[in-house]
Amino acid sequence: MRLIPTRASSKHYQLELEMILTNCAACAAPLPRLAKQCSRCKTRYCGPACQAQHWNAGGHKDYCKMIKRGGGAEQYHADKKYKEAVTVAVEKCAADTKGQKCYICLEAVHSRTGEGLVRGCACGDRDGVSSPELGVAHVSCLARQAKILYDEAKENNLGNQAKNARWGRWYTCSLCEQEYHGVVRCALGWACWKTYMGRPEGDRDRIDSMTQLANGLSEPAVARYTEALAVYEANLATNRRMGRSEDSNAILAVQTNIAYTLSLLDRDEEALELERTIYREQKASYGIDNVGTIKAALNLSVSLATLKHFAEARALAQKIIPVAQRNFGPDHDLTLCCRRNSVDAVRDDPKSTFADLRQAEATMKDVCRRTRRVFGTQHPETHICERRMRELEAILAERNSGGA
Repeated sequence: MRLIPTRASSKHYQLELEMILTNCAACAAPLPRLAKQCSRCKTRYCGPACQAQHWNAGGHKDYCKMIKRGGGAEQYHADKKYKEAVTVAVEKCAADTKGQKCYICLEAVHSRTGEGLVRGCACGDRDGVSSPELGVAHVSCLARQAKILYDEAKENNLGNQAKNARWGRWYTCSLCEQEYHGVVRCALGWACWKTYMGRPEGDRDRIDSMTQLANGLSEPAVARYTEALAVYEANLATNRRMGRSEDSNAILAVQTNIAYTLSLLDRDEEALELERTIYREQKASYGIDNVGTIKAALNLSVSLATLKHFAEARALAQKIIPVAQRNFGPDHDLTLCCRRNSVDAVRDDPKSTFADLRQAEATMKDVCRRTRRVFGTQHPETHICERRMRELEAILAERNSGGA
C-alpha cells in the first residue's frame, strides 16, 4: 500500500513511508513487482539513488535494524498501527464498557495483551432493550475469532458462501449481525491487514484484507481519507496486475470504494464521473438486483445530489429503492440508506414543493424509526437520521411560516 506523498522531511514521515512496499519509500513512486529492496529489512525503492538518499538523509539507517526485528517494513508498520488503533478504540469505548467483561474470553483485561474492552456495533440498546453486556469484547479476541472461523471454512472446503460469511466476522458482529463502526472498525481493519499481509501479493485474502484496512481508515470517526484512498488504489493496482478484467466484481468493488472516498475528500466531480461509469458497468454485467449495482446506484445518487443534479438524483433513488427493498427487505442498512438519501435530495432541492417536503418528512420518520430499532439509539446511523430529521423539520417550519 502507499500514502500520497506530502511535503515533509521528518524521520517520522520517512518511517511511515518504509511500510509501503508498492511504492518507493523515498519518493513514493509506484514500483515494479521486482523492485530493488534493502537487503536487511526489505524496504523497497525504485532505484539505487533513492535507496542511497533514504539511507543517508531520510533516516532509514537509524531505523533499519529495528524494522527488521519487527518482521520487516510492512509487518513493523502494521503491528505499530494496530496497537495504536486498539489503544484509541479502548479509550473511546471506556465509558460504554465500564465494569464489563469480554463475551469471548470472559476477562475484563486481556490476559496476554493487557488491552481493555471495546464495543462498536449495534449491541447494547438494540430493539429498545438495554443490554450493556452485549457485544463487549477485546479487539484481539474478535480478530482471533474471525481468523479461526475463516480458517475452518477454508480447511473444510465449505464453499464460497460459507467462506464469505466467515470472512464477514472481520467487520460484522456475530451477535447483532451489524457492521462494526468508527474506531473499532479501524482497529479491526489493522488486525485483518496484519494477519494476512504476509501472503503473496496476488493472494485473495491479502487483497481483501487491504479492503478491510481501507474501510476502517475511511470511517467518519477516524477520517483518514487520504490514507484510505491510497490503500484502495494499491488494491486496484494489485487486482489489475493479477489480470482481472475491468468489469469484474473485484475491480468494480474497489472502484466503488475509490469513488466514495473521493467524495469524502471533496473531489466530487471526480467521484461523479467514476460513479457513472461504475453504475453503468455494474448494471450491464450483473443486473439491477446485484448488491454491487445497488451500492453503485446509491453512491451515484448521493454525488448527483451533492453537485445539485437533484432531478437526476431523485429519479435514480426512486428507481433503486424498490430494488433494495425487494432484495434485502425494509430494515436492511442498504435499503435504509437509499431511502434516507432520497429524502436528502428532496430536502436540498430548491424546486421541491411543500407537498414534496411533507412526503419526505413521512419517509424520514419511518426511516428513523426503523434505524433506531435495528441499530439502537447510540449508533452513528441513528444519529445521522435524527440530525437529518431535524434539518428537514426546520425547513418545513420555515416554509410553513412563510405561507408555502
